Amino acid sequence: MAETITTKSIIIKQSSECIKGSQNQVCKELISEIEKLQLVIFDQNRFKCQSSLLGLQSAIIEAYFLKNFSNERISFMNKYVIKNC
Repeated sequence: MAETITTKSIIIKQSSECIKGSQNQVCKELISEIEKLQLVIFDQNRFKCQSSLLGLQSAIIEAYFLKNFSNERISFMNKYVIKNC
């Protein structure tokens, strides 16, 4: 059975939930989902989108593991995901 790839709109929605700081499970799952999506995007040679996803993923990892919830950084990266993907 093929695995479903999370859509851009779901990633944006979940990253906004992750900003709230109390959604640790959402953040954890989102990191994995972005990883899957950015690999698919890489195979399509869509490097601007891949870079934007990696930037968002980095911001979420920082928020999740370092407990450094940066609303501005995640919101900033969401704009690039919207623009480039």
